[in-house]
Amino acid sequence: MSIAAADVKSLRDRTGAGMMECKRALEEASGDTDKAIEILRVKGQASAAKRGERDAAEGVVADYVHFNNQVGALVEVNCETDFVARNEEFVEFVRQIAIHIASAAPRWVSEDEVPEEVLEQERAVLEQQADESKPPEVRAKITEGRLRKWLQEVVLLNQEHVNADKHDGRTIEQLRADIASKTGENVVIRRFARFEVGG
Repeated sequence: MSIAAADVKSLRDRTGAGMMECKRALEEASGDTDKAIEILRVKGQASAAKRGERDAAEGVVADYVHFNNQVGALVEVNCETDFVARNEEFVEFVRQIAIHIASAAPRWVSEDEVPEEVLEQERAVLEQQADESKPPEVRAKITEGRLRKWLQEVVLLNQEHVNADKHDGRTIEQLRADIASKTGENVVIRRFARFEVGG
């Protein structure tokens, strides 16, 4: 199948992937742009996982204070080189994360950071809330489902960005994987602090 150069350019503009990668993805997707984007996304996440081993010692600290001056956030996001740290798109990504943290109030960056005792406490509460009339294995599944939902609410990487329209309902982890794919570097959301007046 012959892929038009305009289609390749359009896909490149939308994804930031290389021209040849875009052409191959369109060929693999038989010209379907949405399918090609998904192919590029999967490949980008796979190569981002390989990059995850590399040291991310450069980066940016961004801040955001809400218009009412009642809520603010600081976030540190690391990358591998100062070249990427100065990249406008990377800096904007970090700022978007700070905005999200101020609004969504996550408690931890990743699930690995959730203390085991907190997880067990939450699981115990959810088990008590489960319908006693259901069989134990059904109650266990319901509890685990609710625990996953709770983790989506409190873990930064699991949360959908608060500006869902701008970011197509994507999670912070998906946005992080996208910027890692575009920059070709390991990108790590290292830590954050959220401040709220009287909080």
